[in-house]
Amino acid sequence: MMRPGGPLKTPPSGKLPPRPAGGSGAAGARAGDPDAVDAVDAAGDAAGDAGSDAGAVRRAAPSASARSRIPAFDVMRITDEIARRRAAGRDVVSLCAGEPGARPAPGTLRAAGYTGPLGTTPLREAIAGHYAAWYGVDVDPGRVAVTTGSSGAFQLVFLAAFDPGARVALACPGYPAYRNILTALGVQVVEIPTGPATRYQPTPELLDAAVAAHGPLDGLIVASPANPTGTMLGRGELAELAAWCTRSGARLISDEIYHGIVYAGSDAADPRGVTALTASPDAIVINSFSKYWGMTGWRLGWAILPPDLVAPMEALASNFALSPPAPAQELALTAFIAESYAERDRVVEGFARARALILDAEPELHWGASAPSDGAFYFYAELGEQLERFPDSVAFARALLEQADVAIVPGVDFDPIAGGRSVRLSYAAGEPAVAEALDRILRFQRA
Repeated sequence: MMRPGGPLKTPPSGKLPPRPAGGSGAAGARAGDPDAVDAVDAAGDAAGDAGSDAGAVRRAAPSASARSRIPAFDVMRITDEIARRRAAGRDVVSLCAGEPGARPAPGTLRAAGYTGPLGTTPLREAIAGHYAAWYGVDVDPGRVAVTTGSSGAFQLVFLAAFDPGARVALACPGYPAYRNILTALGVQVVEIPTGPATRYQPTPELLDAAVAAHGPLDGLIVASPANPTGTMLGRGELAELAAWCTRSGARLISDEIYHGIVYAGSDAADPRGVTALTASPDAIVINSFSKYWGMTGWRLGWAILPPDLVAPMEALASNFALSPPAPAQELALTAFIAESYAERDRVVEGFARARALILDAEPELHWGASAPSDGAFYFYAELGEQLERFPDSVAFARALLEQADVAIVPGVDFDPIAGGRSVRLSYAAGEPAVAEALDRILRFQRA
C-alpha cells in the first residue's frame, strides 16, 4: 500500500519502506521462484548502487499480475463466440445470457444487448485499421480491448499489469487520475518531477534517478500529448524510453487519447502524434473516442495490449463490466470513415485558432514559464507576478471565478508539490469563449 506521505517523489523525502511481496514483473518474482528472487534482488541491489547507471541493469520481463489470474465470466466469452458464429452465417440459438429476448417496442427504448467483454469484432477490426491508416502500424485486432472510456482502460490495465506494492512512475505535473487509480489499487506511485528543461516529460536519466532513490520500477506511464501541459514525445524520445523499460523489466503504458489534436502541421513527419507501438510492440497503448472525436458522454475507449495481457484483461473485463456499451460501439464504427476524420480535423483547426489567441495574449498576461502546447487543448503556466497578489493558484482561480466569472483549474490537481504556482486553461470551448475569457482575465488582473 502507499505510504502515508502519498506518492513517492524523486529525490525522496524519506526512506522507502520495505517493498511488499507479490508485485508484477520483478515484484512477482520476489513472491515466486527462489532463483528468480535472488536474480531480481541482485538486480535491484545493483540498481540502488549504480545511481545513474541503474537503467543499464536488465531485469526479468514483466508478467501479468497475480490478482488478474481469475476465471473469466464464461457467459461473456460464450456471448462473444455467438456473435462470431452469427457473423459467419450460423443460425445460433442462444440460451446463454441473462438477457431478455423480448426487446423494447419501437419508439420506446432502443434494444441493446451485451457484446463480447473486449468489444465487438467489427469495432476491434476498425480500431486496428485506424492504426494502419494513421501510423502505418499493423495491429492484430485480437490485441484490441474496447473499454468503458479510457478510464475503464486504465483501471483494467493497471489491475492486469500490476499487483499491490508494484512501483509505477509518471511525470509530474500529470493527469491526476493515473496517481489516484494506482493509489486506490495499492500500487506505489513514483512521481518524476519535470519542467521546461525536459519539456515536462520523463527521460531515461530521470528514471535512473528514480530507481536509485526508490528501487526498481514495474511500470512507466507517459502521455503525449500530455494533460495538463500539452507537450509531446518524438520518435527518438519514445524509443529511448521504450528501450529503458525493456532493459529494466518495466511496462510502458502510453496515454494517447489526445492524438489527432496536434499543431505540428499536416506536413510534419508525424502530424497525428507518435504511437508507442512504433517504439515497442510490447507497449500498452490507451486511447479514447472522447477527445479527437468529441464523444465524451458515450464512455468508450480502448487499449492495445501485449499478448500476455489479453487473457487477463478479458477475464477482468468480463467480471467488472461484462461488456462495453453496445450502442456506443455501434456509433463508434462511424468514427473511422473519411467524413468523420474530415469533420473532426475541422474541429482541431478551431482548437488551433483558440490556442493562437492564448499564445498571442501571453505577453500581456505577464505570467511565468509556460509549457509548449504541442497538442491537446491546454495551456499550462506559472502565474508569475500574480503570486504577489494571491498566495497560490487556488486563491487566484477562486477570485477569478467569483469576480470575473471565468473558471480555470489550479495546478495543484496535476502537481501536488509545485502546482500551487500554476494554472491550466482549456481552449476546448472554442474561439469565442477563449476570447471572452482572456478579456475578462486581463480586466481582472488590472483591477
